[in-house]
Amino acid sequence: MPFCERVSVDSDRPAPDIMRRAAAAIRRGALVAGPTDTLYGVFADASNPRAVRNLFRAKGRPESKPILLLIDSIDRLHGLVGTLPSSFAPLADRFWPGPLTLVLPAGAGVSQAVSAGTGTVAVRLPRSSLVRKLARRANCPLTGTSANRSGKVGARSGREVAQQLGGRIRLILDAGPVARPEPSTILDLCCDEPRILRPGCIGLPEIQRVLGRCQQMRE
Repeated sequence: MPFCERVSVDSDRPAPDIMRRAAAAIRRGALVAGPTDTLYGVFADASNPRAVRNLFRAKGRPESKPILLLIDSIDRLHGLVGTLPSSFAPLADRFWPGPLTLVLPAGAGVSQAVSAGTGTVAVRLPRSSLVRKLARRANCPLTGTSANRSGKVGARSGREVAQQLGGRIRLILDAGPVARPEPSTILDLCCDEPRILRPGCIGLPEIQRVLGRCQQMRE
């Protein structure tokens, strides 16, 4: 089984040498796992098709399912998204950085492997300083899918990542158990009325207070 390194890290003040090592691994096309605002995620260079394919294989995830992206600043949206809907600005002003993932029109810089041919891309600007610093050092948008085998419960600690994905990824940044074991809320802005595709940390009433209109997808 391939070697997987697990290192302790302070999620609020990650050591620069650890960030350099993790970013270098990502630039080489490797997979790195670490804490996000919610659960642990698997980070890969979203512009590297080989790395994205390796991510799908590691998770056992169908390639027909799109994956969300994590960015270090709103400026990183350039090339990732097309024309932004009018609902984007008030939501970003209120909830970014934070655990709200927005589904937006995909731009020319998004590969088919990421969008799965949907014409859209899901993006989040996380509150986590670790994730933002890692994306900045790697100089790319990062994949942000949960660090677990497809169909399994999301990993809430570095130990749980190792149990599910150890040997399939290069490096685990272990900051201990996450404070919020809920996923991010996924909100689709590419339909006539904004729609919650996945409930999470931010509830429907909070979004309705910003937009005045929003619906939640029925299970």
